[in-house]
Amino acid sequence: MTDLFIEWIIKILVIFGILLTAVAYLSYMERKVMGWIQLRKGPNRVGPGGLLQPLADGLKFMFKEDIIPLQANRLLFALAPMLFLVPAVMTFIVIPYGSEVTLFGRTIALHVTRFDVGLLYVLALASLGVYGIALAGWSSNNKYSLIGALRSSAQMISYELALGLSIVGVLIQSGSLDLVKIVEAQGGWHGLKWNVFLVQPFGFIIFFISALAETNRVPFDLPEAEAELVAGYHTEYSSMKMGMFLMAEEFNVITSSSVAATLFFGGWMGPGVGTYPWLSIVYFLAKVFILVFVFVWIRFTLPRFRYDQLMTLGWKFLLPAAILNVIFTATVMMLFPGLR
Repeated sequence: MTDLFIEWIIKILVIFGILLTAVAYLSYMERKVMGWIQLRKGPNRVGPGGLLQPLADGLKFMFKEDIIPLQANRLLFALAPMLFLVPAVMTFIVIPYGSEVTLFGRTIALHVTRFDVGLLYVLALASLGVYGIALAGWSSNNKYSLIGALRSSAQMISYELALGLSIVGVLIQSGSLDLVKIVEAQGGWHGLKWNVFLVQPFGFIIFFISALAETNRVPFDLPEAEAELVAGYHTEYSSMKMGMFLMAEEFNVITSSSVAATLFFGGWMGPGVGTYPWLSIVYFLAKVFILVFVFVWIRFTLPRFRYDQLMTLGWKFLLPAAILNVIFTATVMMLFPGLR
């Protein structure tokens, strides 16, 4: 029991350290990609090629003055960034990032923990983040912040339905809410029996669009909308409170990409994993990186929706499409049970 507890603690610390590094360099990657798309250099002064820019940004957030508006609710104003950040970080304990490997004569499963309803756990935590945004908007006592918070709440409700239904097709195919079992169900065809190739391409498209909306990314960044709302729900924030909001947004991008890779692209499955288990980590990281790059690419390519367009897309197009995808998947699985 003691050995299992120590292993669990080590996994948590390693994953948390890797995630913090990934979040820091995701911001660097975004600015570099933005520079390439806009035909300029991006960060290139701090460190070789600008690689130390995330460290400089982190120090800047730590040492900037922390300003709290006089009319703000001080307790909720301070609590809101944590309510947004903590659920984003907690999601990763159930995401499997590799198969079992042997290290120092001990077999180690490459996930922090595992339980039968892991996917429900991920969806539940993803829904909690909006409370932090809502509290930030209300407690700031700023009209722009409040409008951004209301927009985010409405957007979350509108797209969460489509996102949840887009996953139902995967559940029909795998027959489980356990993320490890969902990955293992995609292990056929030499590790290429991915759900996105097998009945679920439309499910993935619906999931990805909904994930963009859930993470408030362009073209769904109406809660921030700098041209209209200054900075939306975090207009009044500064110092590390502002940094926590930005970190949580990057965490959510990585979480969405990790869940998409797990549900639709076979997670850590790929050719040769059975022979070389360490390959599983490489496959998982490569898939997540590609999906994160698409998130970034879209941010600097597409214009922002009008709010009525955002609502129309969610309710009139994505939701009916997600329902049709569930019906189609159920029909195909009933007619061709061998596809499971």
